[in-house]
Amino acid sequence: MNDTVVVNDSAASLSAAAPLWTDTDFSDRNGSLEFSTAPLDFPVNPWDIMLCMSGTVIACENAIVVAIIFYTPTLRTPMFVLIGSLATADLLAGMGLILNFVFQYVISSETISLITVGFLVASFTASISSLLAITVDRYLSLYNALTYFSERTVQCVHLMLVGAWGASLCVGLLPVLGWNCLTEPDSCSIVRPLTRSNVTLLACTFFTIFALMLALYYKICKIVCRHAHQIALQQHFFATTHYVATKKGVSTLAIILGTFGASWLPFAIYCLVGEPEYPAVYTYATLLPATYNSMINPIIYAYRNADIQRSLYMLFCGCFQAKGAYRSRSPSEV
Repeated sequence: MNDTVVVNDSAASLSAAAPLWTDTDFSDRNGSLEFSTAPLDFPVNPWDIMLCMSGTVIACENAIVVAIIFYTPTLRTPMFVLIGSLATADLLAGMGLILNFVFQYVISSETISLITVGFLVASFTASISSLLAITVDRYLSLYNALTYFSERTVQCVHLMLVGAWGASLCVGLLPVLGWNCLTEPDSCSIVRPLTRSNVTLLACTFFTIFALMLALYYKICKIVCRHAHQIALQQHFFATTHYVATKKGVSTLAIILGTFGASWLPFAIYCLVGEPEYPAVYTYATLLPATYNSMINPIIYAYRNADIQRSLYMLFCGCFQAKGAYRSRSPSEV
């Protein structure tokens, strides 16, 4: 999932200031970003600026999360390891967006652009794969609650991380190793230099992961509702209390899935139905919201966590005193 989009040479202000690594024949087929009939005085594509700004915010947010998890010895549980993996992937994605902007307007090189594309694809794939790993971990923490805090869980988490990052690295290397459209412009997709088959593979991978997350969160929702009902019966709660507890758990799952789907679904669908002849503004308009997922991830998975909030207070205030001993938390409590 990347953002190296080639705009038409007809946008004179863009082509004059930013010599993109493309030939005239291809740019004529890839559409243009024309906001008005008059020539633009703006030297840089505004969409690229927004992507770069998005990457800057993403990098800053996730760098704080990575630093907190790395320098806090108590945050070594499987749940925080997975959150650290997600933050690392999003941090790399943010840095990739910044580097892509720099290389696109400062250094015009096919080799560097291919490396940047592969870096972005690998980073965003690792981010989505880490989200799936977190979903699996949350399901296991509820399904196997009695044996969750065991050595087997740690091994399972490590295997999931190795698989997620290994697969992401392989996917990211595909454009660099030759699966690109530089030699065959007719095979280019809406995002150059990725081919249509490459983009289709990425989109289908996303839909598969999204379907798995939907299935797992549906099972999690059923377990949460069943646990809430059992607690209500054991402690003789009123039906209203049971309803509130269940509604809170279901709403949290809806926020997680809704944010993920709303961010990535438009771009994934457009990767399947879009053509390189379509205006590039369509690609920008669907790609930009996809980057927002990496911006929202630390808020959902990290900053809402009480233990990370405690570490933040200690980091920025230096005077926060914990009132109780640290207790290892499970994903079901987050």
